[in-house]
Amino acid sequence: MAQNFRNNLQSAVGTGAATLVTGADYDAVIGIRLCNILTSTIEVDVYIVNSGNKYLAKGVVIPPNSAIELIQGGAKIVLASGDVLEAVSDTASSLDVICSYIDTISS
Repeated sequence: MAQNFRNNLQSAVGTGAATLVTGADYDAVIGIRLCNILTSTIEVDVYIVNSGNKYLAKGVVIPPNSAIELIQGGAKIVLASGDVLEAVSDTASSLDVICSYIDTISS
């Protein structure tokens, strides 16, 4: 079973939402790491846009110079075609994001 592993690296995400993955052919998100690159606390939202926002994390507080992992232990989030995974911070240029996913799941 061949898979197409991908990642999306976003630097200094701020108050405008950053697109991490746009779903097509049932992609699977296998990792999301959020890192606060500032010396002050930030709050972060990560959500899927599909007829409104469906939150994976809302108002998550990340301490200064710290990181959190949203998907771990083998968990996966499946994105249907047209779903858009986004991340946003409450502070300008404050968040680095690493999103790992499988592009176009094959059988």
